[in-house]
Amino acid sequence: MAWFPFWQRWQQWLRSRHYGRTAIDSRYAIAEACVIGFVSALAALVIKNGVNWLGSSRLSLADTYGAIWVLPCFGLVFGALAGALIEQFSRPAGGGGIPQVKAALARYPIPLDWRVAVVKLLGTVLVLGGGMTLGRRAPTVHIGAALAAQLSRWFPTSPEHRRQMIAAGAAAGLAAGFTTPIAGVLFVVEELMRDVSSLTLETAIVASFVGAVTSLVFQSSDLNLAHSLSNSPTVRFTTGEIPFYLLLGILAGILGVLLNRSILSLQNWQRKQNLSLVIRIGFVGLISGVAIALLPSFFRDNAGLREFVTSGELSWHQVVLTLVAHFILTILAYSTDAPGGLFAPALVMGSALGYLVGEFGSYWQDQVTQTTFALAGMGAFFTSVVRVPVTAIIIVFELTGNFNVVLPLMVACATSYLVAESLFPRSLYDHLLETKGIFLAEEKPDHDFLADIRAGQVMKTQVESLEQSLTLAQVLPIMSNSHHRGFPVVQGGKLVGVFTQTDLANAAQESVHIALKQIMTPNPITVDPEAPLSDVLYLLNRYQLSRLPVVEGDNKLVGIITRTDIIREEVSQLGGQIIHPPHPAYSVYQTRSPLVGEGRILLPIRDSDSALVLFQIAAAIAKKQNYEIDCLQVVKVSKAQSPSVQRVQWQRQRQLMQKLERIARHQRVLFHTEIKLAYSITDTILDTIQTRHSDLLILEWQGEMPIGGQIFGQITDRLIDQAPCSLLMVKQGTNDHAYPRYLSPMAHWLMPVAGGPNIEKMLNLLPALFSLYPEENNPQLLISKVYLPRQSQRYDPFYDLKNLAERWSEQLQRPIIPIPVCSNSIADALSDLAEMRECAAIVLGASREGLLKNVIHGNLPTQIASQTNTTVFIFRGPVDSPNEEAIAPPLAPDFGLEE
Repeated sequence: MAWFPFWQRWQQWLRSRHYGRTAIDSRYAIAEACVIGFVSALAALVIKNGVNWLGSSRLSLADTYGAIWVLPCFGLVFGALAGALIEQFSRPAGGGGIPQVKAALARYPIPLDWRVAVVKLLGTVLVLGGGMTLGRRAPTVHIGAALAAQLSRWFPTSPEHRRQMIAAGAAAGLAAGFTTPIAGVLFVVEELMRDVSSLTLETAIVASFVGAVTSLVFQSSDLNLAHSLSNSPTVRFTTGEIPFYLLLGILAGILGVLLNRSILSLQNWQRKQNLSLVIRIGFVGLISGVAIALLPSFFRDNAGLREFVTSGELSWHQVVLTLVAHFILTILAYSTDAPGGLFAPALVMGSALGYLVGEFGSYWQDQVTQTTFALAGMGAFFTSVVRVPVTAIIIVFELTGNFNVVLPLMVACATSYLVAESLFPRSLYDHLLETKGIFLAEEKPDHDFLADIRAGQVMKTQVESLEQSLTLAQVLPIMSNSHHRGFPVVQGGKLVGVFTQTDLANAAQESVHIALKQIMTPNPITVDPEAPLSDVLYLLNRYQLSRLPVVEGDNKLVGIITRTDIIREEVSQLGGQIIHPPHPAYSVYQTRSPLVGEGRILLPIRDSDSALVLFQIAAAIAKKQNYEIDCLQVVKVSKAQSPSVQRVQWQRQRQLMQKLERIARHQRVLFHTEIKLAYSITDTILDTIQTRHSDLLILEWQGEMPIGGQIFGQITDRLIDQAPCSLLMVKQGTNDHAYPRYLSPMAHWLMPVAGGPNIEKMLNLLPALFSLYPEENNPQLLISKVYLPRQSQRYDPFYDLKNLAERWSEQLQRPIIPIPVCSNSIADALSDLAEMRECAAIVLGASREGLLKNVIHGNLPTQIASQTNTTVFIFRGPVDSPNEEAIAPPLAPDFGLEE
């Protein structure tokens, strides 16, 4: 058909010239932000209408059949349905949604796609329509961000623009939910992204504007208070009221902190019970239904409570009841990870608190208006919970449209923010992310240098090109003599196409006299000299290209850039140093005790058999040194997906943790637990050492011969090499007198020595390890030194050991027996001595210069461990300085042969 080549060429032009070139154009991002704003607003309207319809049906049935029956049933059934929907189809859709968006914008692998948006939308309708005391604005932010992320995948979008699109979707969601476009933009800048670049502001402004206008067009503006308060004489401010606004800010700050702490504590408790979302959300929905049925009827109109309070339609007794009931029900609902937010509840509670403070102030000043205080309270309480004072001021101002409320808002919000930050720093969302193992840095992360370097700085200006007037016969020898696989095609210095080996293969059946312009690829993807390398790399990867022409002005060819050019620039920028990517880990179970210890022990465990023994050892040290124990289990998962979305059976690990928690409570040991899903066990342990500031790492060691060039095994060797804290390796014994399984009254401990520093530091742990024995069963400590037969002719080894035994005996307040051993084999001599004395444990200190000895004499710790069935300890002190050789100690035993 004649039209088919034309259609094919037009499609190629649309894909290559239009999408390829505009994907990195900021104007394309603005257009995409318009679409995102419209779609986000539609989603917000669907939620609003769905909640209104379901809520109206609930109240209608309650009036007909009795609230005490209908409301609890609605809460139970629809809460359980929402929990089942989230668990079955999209677990990341749970919760308010703001933490997920923050983590995604911080480049954590948090899922944001159409599935999250749909499940969030349906779950929010079910939960709020069922009567739970939550808001729908935070879910609209989450849904807007998820839809934006999905649209940026469907439409070609530069990676540098994708974050802006997600932020724009979040802004549009908030703007559509409240019909407050300015607040949507400020929320992105103040809380989500903390980025004031021109593109971020432009896309957020456009998306918020489109979202708000769409919401207004579909008659969503009745949410605002502006129709009654924009010119109301009851909204006014005098300087004499400032003390009362300060009081309002202080109370809002305290109550907001109490709300945040209560949510975190209750959520932590619920997760420890390992209950499904079906049970958690359904049960709290039942409780909420019973409570609302027993409360006065005005409380059932959740959406109208804010207007009831601000307009003064409720007595102060009813306002107190509203504040207390809303406070408790919000804590219960939000702690279940139900799909609902805190924005609307915070505004209701803030208006109630402000009204009460205004009522109190009216006894002292005649001009005080409760309405103004209610509005200021909305902003103050919102600030205390979310920690966005500027956004809070703008939201209330846009809701009312009355400038007189701005000054009271500024006083109350500033005070609330200072009080809340002093009592409990950072927002609730940051703390919720930390429970998931996501720690967002306060400082601005280092910027990707690929975004700072321009194509014009890297491109090659000497370009081999072809004139479009050439024939195929003329082009063939040029291509055969060149190492390039493609050439720009020009006419008068302007780029008109490219000719590659693929085009050559497609022209195999053509005449050699055909003109190049008939077989070349026209309208190729190009970049401007000012395009950042990140955009260049995006285009190369998306369209599977090996090179990109660089043009300026009216398609004038000025250079060409290849993947090799980018790699060369990366090497140059990195200066030869390797930058390791982050290793994401996802926390699925976590408990915390009070942080009152003088130090911290990190105890990674694998299975129940080794965990109990390692816990005994760690608990003995913790009680003696007044340390806390961080118990960590890492479940390794596939790198094919983010750990946060992988389905892993971790019930066995949870049961083990709960067993250890019970033992720790019985022994009065400060004990924290955490189960993490991660790609790398070693990296997760190292990250935990850094974040928890661990002082001692206790590791299980199998005592088996490793493979390859490893000394103790891949994981253990890396931890020895990189862990900055003290390290105690434990190989559990299996004989009938091995510590700590058997605490025999005739036990002996063997400590080989050679004068190194680690064995001296290990002495500080011995009293703690000995504390497991009954007082009358204190073990006998033996110290030994192995020397060659020829060395006995030069000095008396017993004399050195005797002096050392006397010094250590005074330090430990117990007798120590010195035993010199003459042998050609260290491992054989110590194994024989341990077996002859039936030693309960062998204690080794790590050597700072042990690598050479491992090469000459073999892996001595493994040899000793494999030749004896008793418990073996190896201790290495902390790495104090980056200049020490001990940064990567090979951990040979500190008793080696003296030459």
